[in-house]
Amino acid sequence: MEIELGRAKRARRAYAFDDIAVVPSRRTRNPEDVSTSWSIDAFGFEIPVLGAPMDSVMSPRTAIMLGQLGGLGVLDLEGVWTRYDDPEPLLAEIAGLPATEATRRLQELYTEPIKPELVRDRLAEIRAGGVTVAGALTPQRTQELYETVVAAGVDLFVIRGTTVSAEHVSSDAEPLNLKKFIYDLDVPVIVGGASTYTAALHLMRTGAAGVLVGFGGGAASTTRATLGIHAPMATAVADVAGARRDYLDESGGRYVHVIADGGVGTSGDIVKALAMGADAVMLGVALARATDAPGKGFHWGPEAHHSKLPRGKRVEVGQVGTLEQILHGPAPVADGTANLIGALKKSMATTGYSDLKEFQRVEVVVAPYSVN
Repeated sequence: MEIELGRAKRARRAYAFDDIAVVPSRRTRNPEDVSTSWSIDAFGFEIPVLGAPMDSVMSPRTAIMLGQLGGLGVLDLEGVWTRYDDPEPLLAEIAGLPATEATRRLQELYTEPIKPELVRDRLAEIRAGGVTVAGALTPQRTQELYETVVAAGVDLFVIRGTTVSAEHVSSDAEPLNLKKFIYDLDVPVIVGGASTYTAALHLMRTGAAGVLVGFGGGAASTTRATLGIHAPMATAVADVAGARRDYLDESGGRYVHVIADGGVGTSGDIVKALAMGADAVMLGVALARATDAPGKGFHWGPEAHHSKLPRGKRVEVGQVGTLEQILHGPAPVADGTANLIGALKKSMATTGYSDLKEFQRVEVVVAPYSVN
């Protein structure tokens, strides 16, 4: 139903995760009987969690840790790990910066050129850890660096930006032809963000194995304030899941995975994202709270160091526990920031569903969150 904003403009009501809740059914289960596994292409995972390609979240070491804990770590191939031989002192410096200086210093640090040999070495380090290897580039740098990435032996290739379209128009550069690019690659590609049915359907038609829903950034993003762009995630995930359903019919059975990326900060958000139709979630701030995360209690995305128009900022998210505690517990807090997978299993069991595909059919109600 559309709402009349004024005589010349109407809008559709959209919902964030805080606006909805899942509803128990007539059946319950034991959490031990619930499966949270999922797979994309030939790669299977025990938990539906991707680590966001942000320097405050994923390093080669934490990507390996996340893989060993059942998820998929995605390394930012345009971050400090591919610009500096030893970025650890720089990460410590970023964590210690006064808020008034953080953006300017981030802009300075990220002017260092990306070194192809470091791209190769970092991906090789993750592969040596015995886990699935995934790296991310923005659409702007994909044509420049993808051959290096593929030659390094990446298993999954992620193209991630604030918003990614199948049809980008540019007057001063040859745009990335996603359909041709994905067709020519020998590895599955996850691409996004997208937040509408139409945009997601076009991305699916390029041959992508997965579509990221949202604009990323999460708690570290100021895209709404600077650009006026925002995607209430419950509606966005449901719209993209609708595109997946229709593309499944259109393509004769090709299933494209939907991955919620942005606005997923607690275990309750993960539950709601999957309930709205996501196959998995990409976590930034939720994993940045780990004591072993590279950000040391701080979080920032690639939007934060844009040289001309920063659309994000470094934010303090605190430290809750180790990466293992955040994912699998035990939880030292009761606010949904630790034991994320235990909470997901408990929610699935309470509502009577045994696996993630079944859980996508759970009943959902509109129940705006309020604090009395």
